[in-house]
Amino acid sequence: MDPLQFLLNPPTGLSLSEIAFISFVLGLLHGATPDEHTWPITFSYAIGKYSTRGGMKAGLLFSLGFTVQRALLTTLGYLGLAYIYEKYNLDGPVYVVVGLVMAIAGSYILRGRYIHLPIDELLGGRAHHTGEARRLPLHEAHERDVPLKMTIVHGLIAGFGFGAYATIITFTLAPQVPNVYYAPLPGLLFGLGTMAMQVMFGAVFGSIMRAKRLSEEDVKVIGKMAAGRTLYYGGWAFVLAGALVVAFPSIDAWAISTGVPIPNLDAVNLGLLLVVVVVGAIGIYGIIKSYMDVRNARPTRERTSTETGQ
Repeated sequence: MDPLQFLLNPPTGLSLSEIAFISFVLGLLHGATPDEHTWPITFSYAIGKYSTRGGMKAGLLFSLGFTVQRALLTTLGYLGLAYIYEKYNLDGPVYVVVGLVMAIAGSYILRGRYIHLPIDELLGGRAHHTGEARRLPLHEAHERDVPLKMTIVHGLIAGFGFGAYATIITFTLAPQVPNVYYAPLPGLLFGLGTMAMQVMFGAVFGSIMRAKRLSEEDVKVIGKMAAGRTLYYGGWAFVLAGALVVAFPSIDAWAISTGVPIPNLDAVNLGLLLVVVVVGAIGIYGIIKSYMDVRNARPTRERTSTETGQ
């Protein structure tokens, strides 16, 4: 049997070790392919940490929340309670909620405040925002750290998105485990496989900001402002996409086949377009725009420093 088809169409009668192996490999595939529930979020936070280590942490924390949700999902699949995904299309609502959380985090980075929701306090942090609606000056931007705790929230929410990989682990693999105590296992290993790839990609995204001929402070400012722009504008792109899916469900079924037999690569669809828009367009624009802002502000800062020194 073709190994790829074996993974994507697992037979019945599998042993627990085979279920565990297939679940983990499917997680690797899920993390390596351009999925709208993982790439845009990991990219946004990773570039904001301006380092390979920070990017790896972003991928790790996002995948942690995602893994917890997937373990819960396969448990529901074993109990026969995941039928809601067969009856209702939750992509639209999930896009909207994920987009709002992205926009909230982006607003915090860019404006120094959240969008009227005390998300940081709910996560155990201090109250940071005021009633001001101004953007932070570039020379103060390094003081507004990228809130990595938010990646866990993103992972939990994004896990409610449902695609081809989730269908396999929920409706094919989970029902085959020996009892309910093993039910979280397919979701857990799927999440760990996704985590392994997201940590790697987070490291790559984070290393983008190790630009040459820039001071450490400049690199920090560029990374955080680029992350803020990607989260904020990318978040609203998710909200718009979700609203369109809710209003016109047929949009979610639109796809142009690519002929590649791997989920997330098999078709040009709304999910792939979201990855391209958020990572490819908004993300790259955010990096370039932030770099230009820092470069243009540098003479002013240098002049101010010289005058202060005198």
